[in-house]
Amino acid sequence: MKETNQKFILAGIILTILLAFIALTFITVTLIPDITARLFGPPGLLLDNSNRILYSTKLFLNRDLLLTPYSSSGSDHLFIIKPGETAADVVEDLSNAKLIKAPEIFKDYLVYKGIDRLLQAGTFLLNPSMNPIEIAAAVYDANPQDVAFYFLAGWRAEEIAALLPTSGLKISIEDFLSLVHNPPKSLSAFISPEITSLEGFLSPGNYQVLKSVTVEELIRQLLMNFSNRLPTNYEVSLKKTGLSLDQAIILASIVEKETILPEEAPIIASVFINRLNAGMPLQSDPTVQYALGFSIEQKTWWKNPLTSEDLSIDSPFNTYLFPGLPPTPICNPKVTAISAVLNPADTDFIFFRAVCDGTGKHTFNSTYEDHLKAACE
Repeated sequence: MKETNQKFILAGIILTILLAFIALTFITVTLIPDITARLFGPPGLLLDNSNRILYSTKLFLNRDLLLTPYSSSGSDHLFIIKPGETAADVVEDLSNAKLIKAPEIFKDYLVYKGIDRLLQAGTFLLNPSMNPIEIAAAVYDANPQDVAFYFLAGWRAEEIAALLPTSGLKISIEDFLSLVHNPPKSLSAFISPEITSLEGFLSPGNYQVLKSVTVEELIRQLLMNFSNRLPTNYEVSLKKTGLSLDQAIILASIVEKETILPEEAPIIASVFINRLNAGMPLQSDPTVQYALGFSIEQKTWWKNPLTSEDLSIDSPFNTYLFPGLPPTPICNPKVTAISAVLNPADTDFIFFRAVCDGTGKHTFNSTYEDHLKAACE
């Protein structure tokens, strides 16, 4: 009888453990993931079953942390995700900015939703009164508060303006070009009150610009970047060349358009400086291209090749006809072209022409006779 009772007790214990295990399994595998999905939405499609259970449990146990904002009040905060930042970087930045209280749980939520792999660079408008779920949705937004605005060195203002209609910015081509070519003192003062055009001073590169930016704010940002990128002690170099900053940028814009290989830029700069000092015309094709404007036939602002008729165009930008520098820069050069003008090579070259091998190299000569000998056969 005693043995029978013990068997019943043991069977009861085993049954209890089995039922508890079944209940725990049901709760862990089914109930908690279902509740979590109702609270926070379905998990990401790439989350496997074991991780689905793991992260569902973590989120369920810390649900209050995910549904409670950092603060009940606060002001809007511009939060920037830089290109190349990982989810861990973003979570750390959010925590440092006092926008989330529990960074590890927030990161678990990103992984659960599959957002951790999809965060994109951009500027986002966040507020401490937003709970972590709302913040996650905001930084995952496919339409952040800013857009990328990028243009290449050597572009003229019209080429930059042509980007505006598809950029996401509410700035017209006409308004942009009007301010560039007729800048108010509030903009020209960033460079020099004497300049009559901002052509040449619009620093090329990649910008993250707020969608709400005005045309004046956009141009100011380009000008500030230009000022910040000027070589250290550039004023000393200007004195050595005898050029004003405006003149140096005009010459740098020509060097930019004439240079293919960066290492040749200081030599090309020396050629034009030597021509200026000798009272020779610069005879630079890109200045004529600038004077010609847009070529309807070639659909480009930089017509090539030029005809003898093109070289005869009556324009102060035609350096074949008019000595000295053109009135304004002809494009927006990069720092290497500016540095080349500020620190030109020490040469007596006054001629250069492309080598006939298609490499982009040039030959440089001090006499017209040698220059003719270097012509392609």
